[in-house]
Amino acid sequence: MLEVFSVTGPIYITIALGYVATRFGLFQASDMRILGRYVLYIALPMLLFRALSQKSVTEIANPAYIGVYLAGTLTMVLLGYLVVRKLFGRERMTAAVSAMGMSCPNSGFVGYPILMLVFPSVAGTVFALNMFVENVFIVPLLLVLAERARGQEGHPLKALGGALGRLALNPLVIGLAAGLVFSLTGLQLPGPLAKSVDLFAQSSAALSLFVIGGMLVGLPVTGLAGRVIPVVIGKLLVHPSIMLLVLMIVPVLGFAPVETPFREAAILSAAMPVFSIYPILAQKYGEEGFAAVSLVATTAVSFLTVSGLLWYLAL
Repeated sequence: MLEVFSVTGPIYITIALGYVATRFGLFQASDMRILGRYVLYIALPMLLFRALSQKSVTEIANPAYIGVYLAGTLTMVLLGYLVVRKLFGRERMTAAVSAMGMSCPNSGFVGYPILMLVFPSVAGTVFALNMFVENVFIVPLLLVLAERARGQEGHPLKALGGALGRLALNPLVIGLAAGLVFSLTGLQLPGPLAKSVDLFAQSSAALSLFVIGGMLVGLPVTGLAGRVIPVVIGKLLVHPSIMLLVLMIVPVLGFAPVETPFREAAILSAAMPVFSIYPILAQKYGEEGFAAVSLVATTAVSFLTVSGLLWYLAL
């Protein structure tokens, strides 16, 4: 267990440092937004570009992993939406936003730093594959559900087109696409540019965790427990359980199994807390308070659940 905490400890110590530094005035909450924009718009796109551009297509192409991660996450979207909508009797908007929280892990700010500590040889590739699945398939689907619930962009194809249009301008998607182009063509950046990309990419891990901690300061934490608890359970426990189940079913159905360490990385990725832009996306639908509380709760509880999962995977 001490080995597990040696992995998760630095992650959550860095998050705690960001919280303390902001809570006691060394940084302001507005500073975290600025640092967060740097991570989202510069550091993480550079990381994605580096992870893909420095590998051949054969190293990146992992249809088995993509299929399993997509199937597991889509199942979580459907299950989360139906449970909140039918079992708890919530309105469609609440179900859509809740499903987003249950199925969209923090692959960049928390997942990648943990993968770097546990599976450094495949961390960059797994991060890129996760970003591909989440940005191309999962987030557009969830935005369509939310738009339909709001009564805007009535036709599903119109809603999907709007979601894809916004994603096409996302720096993470641009970094992903640029990295794939370089991988496919064999292009290489000149030395100075390549070293500059490395510097920006290397800054993403610690700074992203620090920002997460700073973002937790001042967020509301009361009054929404009844809605937040299902998101916490769905994101931290159900999503990785579904991923494990899919990994077990795939070989039985005759498909190629996901090999170690990608197998463990898929489960671990699904166990990450809610992605950091959750409140930003939910703000458009008037659900930013609920999303912010869910972000706080899943980030805090994930210290225990992720540590437990790492202990289980180490057995």
